[in-house]
Amino acid sequence: MNDGADESFDLEEAARRTELSAAELARLVELDVLALNDDGRLSQAQLRRAGLVRSLVRAGIPLDGLAVAIRDGAVSLDFLDAPAFGRFSTGSGATFVDLAERTGVPVEQLLLVREATGSAAASPADRMRDAELAYADLMEMALEGGLSVAALQHLISTQGDSLRRVAETESAMWREEVIEPAMRAGKRPDEVIGTEFGDRMSALLDQTVMAMYHLQQTRAWTADIILGLEAQLEAANLHSRLEHPPAMCFLDISGYTRLTQERGDAAAAELAHQLGRIIQRTAADHGGRPVKWLGDGVMLHFANPASAVVGALEMVRAVAAGGLPPAHVGLHAGPVIFQEGDYYGSTVNLASRIADRAGPGQVLVSQAVVDAASSASVVFTGVGAFELKGVDGAMPLFEASLRT
Repeated sequence: MNDGADESFDLEEAARRTELSAAELARLVELDVLALNDDGRLSQAQLRRAGLVRSLVRAGIPLDGLAVAIRDGAVSLDFLDAPAFGRFSTGSGATFVDLAERTGVPVEQLLLVREATGSAAASPADRMRDAELAYADLMEMALEGGLSVAALQHLISTQGDSLRRVAETESAMWREEVIEPAMRAGKRPDEVIGTEFGDRMSALLDQTVMAMYHLQQTRAWTADIILGLEAQLEAANLHSRLEHPPAMCFLDISGYTRLTQERGDAAAAELAHQLGRIIQRTAADHGGRPVKWLGDGVMLHFANPASAVVGALEMVRAVAAGGLPPAHVGLHAGPVIFQEGDYYGSTVNLASRIADRAGPGQVLVSQAVVDAASSASVVFTGVGAFELKGVDGAMPLFEASLRT
């Protein structure tokens, strides 16, 4: 990563890159919060300090008090000089309008990049951040290659949401495992931020994020390659593919709300952690994938309904074996709409409604699942027809069980 360590800026250019005025930056220099180099300019590291000070002041910390604390040595911002903080992006030399003119990407599309970061909306005249410039190049090439604007929006939004959760989890780990224990031992937070350990950890975390991304790409791309090759072989009359609709599965924990009210947030967090490990491991064994967590349960996607039924039965059994409250499951098979990492449509809605009908330890499925999931290892027993929201007439449901 090029953190711009050799770059320096006069006050006017620094102001454009930090969203502070030249007068405000001069005031920070006067207060010894920022330091000019020998040429009377501000380094990239000093711009990072300016950005952090701006955030501190906006959070309600008085500038004069902060300056006194820095001068007295009670507070230090020297940790921002550590290599790990080179990723703190500042404004680039180009506005959103400039990049739109250079790349041909509509400015309103470029502005969506800032939205995906969770930051306040930008205006076309604002500077793009250094780290945002890569998206301008991506969008230029993608649009030239014929990709749709909607597809790009979905991709960028999904990246922003997914990586936000990664960053927040990482930050919570650092706070709970490093900063808070150090503070209890009598150290200041700024004494444990920006250490060699932190630099090494941040570099390794960067590597692991990309490694996991590549592992996930391998899985997703392989599925696409198989589908494409199957279609080619089928067109050549060399392969006949059995068409099975995917299955959507909702697993809920019975009495979850009551349990968390009785035992508190810590118990809820531990329950969610245990449940997550069980679901992730068992679903993967049967070609399933958790799509989203719903507080007291999870929604999963299975490419094959037969595998979904066996996987659901094993998940219910594993939840009970783990000492958790009993789980109940609803399954329905049919076409789904995939968008921004999530699944939508009537198949999803009906699976949720079926789960609402299931009792503790029960796996209920629709006729569509029964038809698509014939298996020597599973027995389906009719339990009656039920009125479900969004369904005309009563819908027959079946309880799945493993054949003994």
